[in-house]
Amino acid sequence: MYNNGPPIGAWTTGLCGCFEDCGSCCLTCCCPCITFGQIAEVVEKGKTPCIFAGLIYAGLSSCGLGWLYSYTYRSKLRGIYSLPEEPCIDLCVHCCCSCCAISQEYRELKNRGIDPSIGWSSNEEKINAANETVPPNVAPVMSR
Repeated sequence: MYNNGPPIGAWTTGLCGCFEDCGSCCLTCCCPCITFGQIAEVVEKGKTPCIFAGLIYAGLSSCGLGWLYSYTYRSKLRGIYSLPEEPCIDLCVHCCCSCCAISQEYRELKNRGIDPSIGWSSNEEKINAANETVPPNVAPVMSR
């Protein structure tokens, strides 16, 4: 998708770009606590398990307050990738359009090579495997 990787300091997808990934969009519309939990686990590098974050979000959402929890993870994600606070502040984005925001954050992670659906530890293994260095080939020493 990107010749030199995702753009630095810019979102790879728009807030209303849900049709770029219909699967995650449908999951987010039907059960945003799952998508949010996956995002939270990755953003927190496994410190907050998916199920725990998802349950907190679901509990707060039952009172109409899930966005008060989820917007903090948008801020953390923006900090990781130096993304701009757009189209407005994170709190407003999640308050007015929480499902769109969660879907955008999910796509952002995917576009940057992280698959939230497999959890943090699997992503960490994938990252570590990609960063492993292969020892250089050394030509055999000439002998007489």
